[in-house]
Amino acid sequence: MPWAAGAGTVDGVQVGTKNRLRWGQLPRHVRFAVEEILGDRVVAAVSQPGGYSPGTADRVRTAGGRRAFVKAASPAQNPDTPVMHRAEARITAALPAYAPTPRLLGCHDDGYWVALVLTDVDGRHPATPWRADELAAVLAALESMAAALTPTPVPEVPTIAAHLAEDFAGWRLIAEDPPPNLDPWARAHLDDLVAAAEHGLTALTGDTLCHVDVRADNLLVDAAGRVTVVDWPWASRGPAWLDTAMLLVDVRLHGGHDTEALLRRLPVIADVDPEAITGLYAGLAGFFTDRARRPPPPGIPTVRAFQRAQSEAVLNWLTERLPS
Repeated sequence: MPWAAGAGTVDGVQVGTKNRLRWGQLPRHVRFAVEEILGDRVVAAVSQPGGYSPGTADRVRTAGGRRAFVKAASPAQNPDTPVMHRAEARITAALPAYAPTPRLLGCHDDGYWVALVLTDVDGRHPATPWRADELAAVLAALESMAAALTPTPVPEVPTIAAHLAEDFAGWRLIAEDPPPNLDPWARAHLDDLVAAAEHGLTALTGDTLCHVDVRADNLLVDAAGRVTVVDWPWASRGPAWLDTAMLLVDVRLHGGHDTEALLRRLPVIADVDPEAITGLYAGLAGFFTDRARRPPPPGIPTVRAFQRAQSEAVLNWLTERLPS
């Protein structure tokens, strides 16, 4: 799971893809397939900057004025991206109309190229560092979404624990082979971090359909303040509080808000066992720290630097939550 972020910088770290394909670079047969789904010829396409996918991400307009959002990729850009697109197509197609998500208009899959055609959302990503009004709107939307998606309307998804089991082994892998530049506090607390991540994994139970990757670049806010949650390939079944807890990692990363105070006052998470939340953040920090020391995946050269920035932000938070 990449847990990446949108275009821009965080503490001087450049994030977002620099090598994204454009609509005009797609093979002709893929563009024709998209036009067949839309029932009209595409006459304009504007590439969107957010995220790490090296595939296309274009807002398109047809000759008749219809608008849509198209994302497409093949293994030539990154071998995992088509797999993610297939998962997103399956999950998005099954999401209920009342969920604050784009609708899937169609999917082209020729076994090599996968293209998703989704409703276009007339909105923008929330500003980072987070503005108080946009943060409040997103937190309220996530609470409403959790209630609406409990029990999960898409039962054919993995549990959070199954989905994250490999990722949450990060601290154990680091303990077996600590990198020389490992954060000194993390080095001194490796046993505690391993134990916390393992506890956190067992606590991620529930029957809510969770997005699992909520960050500013996976959210859109329109002029009326309505929030849409986009990019659902990682959706899993878990606790109703998970997406709110995940968003607070992004808030912590960008700064400007008291994330501990938010944990205490938000109804969806205020009564959750603090050790479960600490365990979630320990598991995420282990994932970020372990992945940041690896070579970048094909076609996504900037993701490791951003995972390093996320690791530092979550580790800083854990120094407040784990016993000294």
